[in-house]
Amino acid sequence: MVNKQLRPAASFLLFLNFCMYAVVLGICGWAMNRMINYGSVGGGQNAATVYFVIFSLIAGAVGAVSCLFGLNHVAYWGPDSLPAAAAAGAIAWSLTMLALGFASKHIRLHTDSHRLKTLEAFIIILSGTMLLYIGAIHGAIKRGN
Repeated sequence: MVNKQLRPAASFLLFLNFCMYAVVLGICGWAMNRMINYGSVGGGQNAATVYFVIFSLIAGAVGAVSCLFGLNHVAYWGPDSLPAAAAAGAIAWSLTMLALGFASKHIRLHTDSHRLKTLEAFIIILSGTMLLYIGAIHGAIKRGN
C-alpha cells in the first residue's frame, strides 16, 4: 500500500535537487571551460580542483537525470515506479558523495575562487537533500503482512 503523505515532501525535494543540480552543472561547465582555455580556474587553484570539478560535473549530470526518474515516480506514486527512481537516486547520491569527498579536500587546501566555494556549498547541501529525497520515496511504501 502506498502512503501518499510523503508525496508533497518528495516533490519539493525533487524540485529542489533538480534546481541545485542545474546550478552545479552551470558552475562546473564554467570551470571546465576555464580549465580547458587557460589551464586553470584561477583564484588559487590547488591539486584537488581538477578532480573536484570533474566529479561534480558527473554527479550533476547523473543527478539531473535521476530527477527525471523521480518525476515519473512522483507522477505515478506507486510501487511499480519506485525501483527506477530509487536506483537512479542512489547512484546520483553516491556520485554526489564522491564529489563531496573532493570538495572536502578542496576546502582543506583553500581556494580564492568564489564560484568554486559556491560549488562546494552546493555539493555539501545536495548530499543531504538527495539523501532526504531517497528516504522520502522509500518511506512512502508501507510494509504489509
